[in-house]
Amino acid sequence: MCQPLLSQSVPDELVYDILTRLPVKSLIRFSCVCKSWNSTITSLNFIKAHLDRAKSLSNNNNNNGYLLYKSQVENHSLFATVYNSNRTLTPIARFQNPFPEGWIVGFCNGLFCMPNKYNHVVYLWNPSIRKFKRLLPSYFTDPFHTEAFGLAYHYQNNDYKILKLIYEYSPGEKVPPAEAEVYTLSTDSWRRFVISVEYSSGSRPNGSVDYIEDLRCLFFNGALHSIACSQDHKFILSFDVNDERFREILLPQNYYLDGYFRLLSEGLAVFKGSLALIVFTEGLADKSKICHIWVMKEYGAVKSWTKKSVLMKDAARFFDCTVNGELLICKFRPFQRLSFDPESLNEEILRISNAGSMIYAANFVESLVLLDGINISSKYRN
Repeated sequence: MCQPLLSQSVPDELVYDILTRLPVKSLIRFSCVCKSWNSTITSLNFIKAHLDRAKSLSNNNNNNGYLLYKSQVENHSLFATVYNSNRTLTPIARFQNPFPEGWIVGFCNGLFCMPNKYNHVVYLWNPSIRKFKRLLPSYFTDPFHTEAFGLAYHYQNNDYKILKLIYEYSPGEKVPPAEAEVYTLSTDSWRRFVISVEYSSGSRPNGSVDYIEDLRCLFFNGALHSIACSQDHKFILSFDVNDERFREILLPQNYYLDGYFRLLSEGLAVFKGSLALIVFTEGLADKSKICHIWVMKEYGAVKSWTKKSVLMKDAARFFDCTVNGELLICKFRPFQRLSFDPESLNEEILRISNAGSMIYAANFVESLVLLDGINISSKYRN
């Protein structure tokens, strides 16, 4: 592998194994030792082996996940904090954010997906190695379009994909069907898709989508998910990362009682390992605030939806769910981010000052992703 004294006395296989156990910062330095080590460390196989080992170690961490957020005051900073099991927060990293105009739509294997809100440019950024990739322009750049994004890891191909859903949102008006683009990292290219949804009942022909309810897509079970609407029909739109087909997952029937309750907010989450729909409602008569947690016990099986409803103190908006089933919510009077335990009904303020765009991650690993790529930059300018 290399000519230094270490490799003269240690078999190449053992050197390789040792390298996979080292932190990213050390590997970046060791890639300068010789051409052989540089070739190894920047190879796709090594990057995957190092990532797999890092994820295995991360899964053994005794915490409740991670909160990743931009600072509203320090616009060029992004922070990573551990959300401990006792509901305290421990800062672990602070990164120089090269895209102050970007917002976080996805995090996967050490990689951030951050579109620019104003010029439709999308970045993939790995802060651990201080490298980013400005993606090639996509087909849709109309400023009047609304965009939803999802970042996914395609495990079979050791590849990354970005789903971009484009639509016009005009309630009560007829709008053109939503369209989609998919970016693949290995080919460094966008492909345009006409959304043709395979309905689960089989009684209707494939259909289109009018609009998407959230700006982020949930990655779970090898697919990206979002709540979609089509001709007054609301469902979960699933995009399979492997076969790149859009499918329908039916929502629970009458998941909020229209006429008795007003829908405040709804969103998708992974709740204790299952796909879930989190719904906040307000009683029209008594103004009671209720959180409904619908869990799909068997993925794709409509009959497996089960519901748990709990009273809330105030109106709130859901934004994510932790690995042990605590809901991360926002309240607005005053504005606060909180964790809510649906079992004990306890609320805990997330004591993060001046947090802007925020995302929750069950695992946070440093990786070498992008180290081997083309058109990669380390010059931090927007």
